Amino acid sequence: MAAMMQPQIILLKEGTDTSQGKAQLVSNINACTVVADVVRTTLGPRGMDKLIHDDKGTTTISNDGATIMKLLDIVHPAAKILVDIAKSQDSEVGDGTTTVVLFAGEFLKEAKPFIEDGVHPQNLIRSYRTACYLAINKIKELAVSIEGKSTEEKKSLLAKCAATTLSSKLISGEKDFFASMVVDSVMAIGNDDRLNMIGIKKKLDLLVPGGTMRDSFLVNGVAFKKTFSYAGFEQQPKKFLNPKILLLNIELELKSEKENAEIRLSDPLQYQSIVDAEWNIIYDKLDKCVQSEAKIVLSRLAIGDLATQYFADRDIFCAGRVTEEDLHRVASATGGTIQTSVNNVIDELSCDFKRTVLAVSLVTSVTKHRIFLSFHSTIIGTEIGEFGNIKVLGTCELFEERQVGNERFNIFSGCPSGQTATIVLRGGADQFIEEAERSLHDAIMIVRRALKNSTVVAGGGAIDMEISRYLRQHARTIAGKSQLFINSYAKALEVIPRQLCDNAGFDATDVLNKLRQKHALPSGEGALYGVDINTGGIADSFASFVWEPAVVKINAINAATEAACLILSVDETVKNPKSESAQGEAAASAMGGRGRGGAAFRGGRGRGMRRR
Repeated sequence: MAAMMQPQIILLKEGTDTSQGKAQLVSNINACTVVADVVRTTLGPRGMDKLIHDDKGTTTISNDGATIMKLLDIVHPAAKILVDIAKSQDSEVGDGTTTVVLFAGEFLKEAKPFIEDGVHPQNLIRSYRTACYLAINKIKELAVSIEGKSTEEKKSLLAKCAATTLSSKLISGEKDFFASMVVDSVMAIGNDDRLNMIGIKKKLDLLVPGGTMRDSFLVNGVAFKKTFSYAGFEQQPKKFLNPKILLLNIELELKSEKENAEIRLSDPLQYQSIVDAEWNIIYDKLDKCVQSEAKIVLSRLAIGDLATQYFADRDIFCAGRVTEEDLHRVASATGGTIQTSVNNVIDELSCDFKRTVLAVSLVTSVTKHRIFLSFHSTIIGTEIGEFGNIKVLGTCELFEERQVGNERFNIFSGCPSGQTATIVLRGGADQFIEEAERSLHDAIMIVRRALKNSTVVAGGGAIDMEISRYLRQHARTIAGKSQLFINSYAKALEVIPRQLCDNAGFDATDVLNKLRQKHALPSGEGALYGVDINTGGIADSFASFVWEPAVVKINAINAATEAACLILSVDETVKNPKSESAQGEAAASAMGGRGRGGAAFRGGRGRGMRRR
């Protein structure tokens, strides 16, 4: 009797919540299916929008899968994986975020009956990975390359890819207008991988009648909103042809005394010499800017009222407090270099580096004899020789300040490097403008990916139906349970055309039967047929110019399969309790942090005082 009474083994802390086995796996699948159902209705050209109101009172209207997933603030640990793959798809290719969530949800939904019937999850995972490998190879086989086309043909093909992406967005009514704008902007930056070289400036025309999306325009250069200006700004010229541009990272205004500054004078007359010295410093800086022969002076820091009037008297345009992003874009487009000193600024500099410099973040100053470079917070000086040129002053064909609605924009066009572009968006509602910006971001990413990978596939559910047919056919050659699992994977891929029909109000069963019959033709002529959103039937998607980059579909299937396999491989969830002692410790550490912050603040004030 004593041998039968074994002592109870307590492994986890009291109150720990553990769930395991088949019930836990089914629970995770149900959670992911619910998340997929949230974004299901946003798919395609007839997809609905979601209005999300957060705790800060901000309202967002969007049908972008990644945006919706971010704003939902999902707490279920398994469902969070779907949020992660949506973000990954958005950052990797820019579009297909709703598709990847739907695929993952559908893979899990098809796996659920097998799990409930007692099939081991590893058998499903093995079959799903095999099906994913086959599907990706089939996409690569069906993809059509746009390489070797002329520039005009390539632009036309890329515009069709952009239009396909924009057709499911809020601005689908103007998709042709924006598609050409997106292609022009991506072609303008060439092979530059930095997406921030394409600026999207939002302009809300609530006070200006007639401000519509059609009034948006593309600048082959840089455009940014007029910064804060002082008296004298209106006297400055607002248009220049072939001007020299000086880019600064310094203040051009009188410095105010610090709170704890202390000056002791033995003679009251000495005070005037101190005041004069301050004025001489600022005038010396302004004189050097004028001597550089620059007609436009931009600074990331403030340009005060004295400097504004000084430049206005000499027919020079100036703008202070330009954002760092805009200043770098101007530097990239005009070929100039941002300066942190105005000493001996010259137009161009030839130099020979006697020391190998691997990375240069900013030219800090240029003089007649030496060039100083910032190299990982270390200043390196090198003698001038006969190697290479460093452009100090930028230039462009035309600079003008243009009125756009009730705002003014500074526009630099005809830039020599041409490695930047700016889209100025206009519209009537704040939420509409925000969604338009997100839509253009997706289109820009798609065009960039199409340029880099140069292969496209038919959209409208055509590629999904063809892969589904191929996998079903391949499954017949497999003996054993794997045949059932690959068939379920193939059925899950049909979610895209089915959902496109449901969102457009068509009979999904009827359309899918027509698509299956067309794709089953032995000649293979139906491989490019997808859902025709306009008529409710089927049509050749490739001939209708409904295209998408192959990398979007490959990435979506790969990410969704991995997410589904990850969730299927979890058989136990352990949730540790939040004990009162842990909460008490956290509160105590928070109080201690505030105390340390106060000490740090006091120390900061002390550093400003004179040392004794």
